[in-house]
Amino acid sequence: MSLKTAEILKDHQLRVTSCRRDVLKTFLNKNIALSHSDLEEALKENFDRVTIYRTLKTFLDSDLIHKVLDDTGVTKYALCHHDASEDHHDHEHVHFKCDVCGETQCIAEIALPDIKLPEGFVVKEKSLLVLGICDKCS
Repeated sequence: MSLKTAEILKDHQLRVTSCRRDVLKTFLNKNIALSHSDLEEALKENFDRVTIYRTLKTFLDSDLIHKVLDDTGVTKYALCHHDASEDHHDHEHVHFKCDVCGETQCIAEIALPDIKLPEGFVVKEKSLLVLGICDKCS
């Protein structure tokens, strides 16, 4: 078992299982946003789709990953980059999808602007997807 994945899971008060470890390892190795089907394809030899789905739900609930919507409407998930010691962090940063390779990644250094809505409107979440060509493909 990778010591790093076990430490990350324990830092998020999660039990270390082989599926959790392998899903987390896939996120760490790819370093891009992944869909359920991406993970299913990568891990199909060892885990069924329901087990992977439950693992994603657990990771979302534990603030280990966050949802990323791309221009196709497919929900992808990205690893959160924060210290487990932090009380709270938000996912309001730019996401970038490359037109060439199709990969979506977090650009955590660029925060989303504050948006003032008319009275009576309530913001639940914000997202901004920038489309273009990534540094690997340009």
